[in-house]
Amino acid sequence: MKYAIIKCTNSNFNIHAEGTNLDGMKVNFHNLCAALWNDPGTATAKVMIVDEQLNCVEDYREFIHHEVNESDE
Repeated sequence: MKYAIIKCTNSNFNIHAEGTNLDGMKVNFHNLCAALWNDPGTATAKVMIVDEQLNCVEDYREFIHHEVNESDE
């Protein structure tokens, strides 16, 4: 089975990675989420591992949200 990591960051959709090795996709998912949590330019993001039918795999989904301070604008 093929898998993909899809993300929507600041309203922009993207396929981050594709592959057949689920364990590798899980590592890639966690690395991407960590990078987005540490990125001050990311206001919101949703990341998921999906299968060929676009079903979320093993509940691997994360919502990332950073509060925007008025002083940051």
